[in-house]
Amino acid sequence: MKITSLTLTHLRMPLVSHFETSFGRIYDRDSILVTIRSEGLTGYGECVADRDPGYAYETSGTAWHILKDFIAPAILGQDVADPADFRRRVHHIKGHPMAKAGVEMALWDLLGKRQGKSLRELLGGQRHKVDVGVSIGLQESPETLVGTVGEYLAQGYGRIKLKIKPGRDVGDVSAVRRAFPDLKLQVDANSAYTLATAAALQPLDDLNLLLIEQPLAEDDLWDHHTLQKQFRTPLCLDESIISARHTRQALEMDACRIINIKAGRVGGLSEAVAIHDLCRERGVPVWCGGMLETGVGRASNLALASLPGFALPGDISASDRYYEQDITNERFTLNPDSTIDVPTAPGLGVTIDAAAVEHFALAEIVLKPE
Repeated sequence: MKITSLTLTHLRMPLVSHFETSFGRIYDRDSILVTIRSEGLTGYGECVADRDPGYAYETSGTAWHILKDFIAPAILGQDVADPADFRRRVHHIKGHPMAKAGVEMALWDLLGKRQGKSLRELLGGQRHKVDVGVSIGLQESPETLVGTVGEYLAQGYGRIKLKIKPGRDVGDVSAVRRAFPDLKLQVDANSAYTLATAAALQPLDDLNLLLIEQPLAEDDLWDHHTLQKQFRTPLCLDESIISARHTRQALEMDACRIINIKAGRVGGLSEAVAIHDLCRERGVPVWCGGMLETGVGRASNLALASLPGFALPGDISASDRYYEQDITNERFTLNPDSTIDVPTAPGLGVTIDAAAVEHFALAEIVLKPE
């Protein structure tokens, strides 16, 4: 696939409602739409780096720089055979997995369109619909949280994830558990605790949670090992898992018993599949995390979550959970059984609403071979 151009479009899209985690509250979300043209075909990818370095060190600004000044020169005018070839070409670029993942996604889209296969087929996915849940940010009070959970359950979501932070943890989760005794429930701390302060989470062990996600810092694998010994509830790692190698290390030291896979966090779909395969070999459940993606990234997540090892519902959710207007013509809707259908058209299986992209665009640059 000879790469004839690469277009970067910096988007900022308002959320339906604000989303608050342990590292802050956001009202809109930044991303970079990556458009690659090759031999008459167009592939789309989404770089999920946000405006601020809260979840990760990458931002839309740093990703723009890496994409424009380092990744684009490595592929423009080149015959990139497939995503594996792309990974070899950018291996010398240290870090910046979200920037790399956005381009790799566009290449997967191109490959699928070239071969007439959906991304699900290319990745080896088996399901035609995947179980999903919804992630709920911090609310004004436990009472408000219980009401919000009830609203999402009424919409048909069968699994709920609650964001927590020190001072807004056991009380909030207990209130939800009392209101919904049989609910599939899990919590996410986004690295808000230390090994010492995480002792306050011990009562969560009696609330029948599916998992406790990323309680400690992303580089605290050993401390997660120590904390897991103190809990019956499985710990799940998110930010700590940046490659299949880190996954192996985390599992070998029993730092967690469940893995959250986000393609953007680990550098792309290829590495995400490698993590899935490793966990499946070891009997470790995985699930697909979300980064408030547009329809482009959401389509990719659905294809990834169709792989057989994704045993737990993902944070994919319907399009209208986050955006009144999306940049894809297709909108993903929730089925009555708390699933979403996996796209079947070639590549990602979505088409771009050019007017919406223009409306949300903050900047755009078209890069071509010199």
